Amino acid sequence: MSMTKIRTAVALTLMMLASTAAVAQKSIGFGLDDVKFSGRLGYALGGTMPHGMPSSIRSLHSYKLKMNLSAGFDAYKPVQGRWGLITGVRLENKGMEIDASVKNYHMEITRGGETLSGMFTGRVGTKAREWMFTVPVLAACDVSRRVRLKAGPYLSFLSSKEFSGYAYNGYLRVGDPTGPKVELGSEEGQRGTYDFSDDMRKLQYGILVGADVRLTPRFGLYADLELGLSGVHKSGFKTIEQRLYPIFGVVGITYNINK
Repeated sequence: MSMTKIRTAVALTLMMLASTAAVAQKSIGFGLDDVKFSGRLGYALGGTMPHGMPSSIRSLHSYKLKMNLSAGFDAYKPVQGRWGLITGVRLENKGMEIDASVKNYHMEITRGGETLSGMFTGRVGTKAREWMFTVPVLAACDVSRRVRLKAGPYLSFLSSKEFSGYAYNGYLRVGDPTGPKVELGSEEGQRGTYDFSDDMRKLQYGILVGADVRLTPRFGLYADLELGLSGVHKSGFKTIEQRLYPIFGVVGITYNINK
């Protein structure tokens, strides 16, 4: 990630947090004296996938997680009784590598300097990676002295992104399922490659649900599910037949800065 991208993302995040705090203080009429701050460090498990598995994806042969770390700070504001609000900022990395078998899977590849588009049957290896700053705005409920449930939307600003891979051990029907047949092998130069990194969104959003568990006055554990509602690619991107979404679970530890 370049320093320019990081500074831009941090500035946008701080502006969003400041606006949220100002609106909340004005509309709900509370101060910020009783705000509790915490840090959190976690690891994300999941992947970039469709909502529901299409019939064109026949089987998954391998799945590799990347160094999917999540680190950030949260601010909790009690509102009334057991209820409160949570916001903050997190630096997250979400990545994976998969190898799958597909049949009549619409895609676009490059081989020997030539770009081909059509229906592919065979194996695909894909690498997806996203570095982002995420701002959640969550409603929270303390169901007990130690357990806090939370849910709400989040907004992510991407600072680095990659979606690339190759098609191999199969064939591409150019244009449609009855078009000219192009065989693809497994060796370098025989495979068809693709790189759709430039077609990925820089701004993503979704829903976060989770729970925080306090172990001591300072330390605790947390588990979150981040369900992406915007596809990782831009709305006009049609090269891949289905929309792909970031769906990750995050588990980690928390540290209460002010008890």
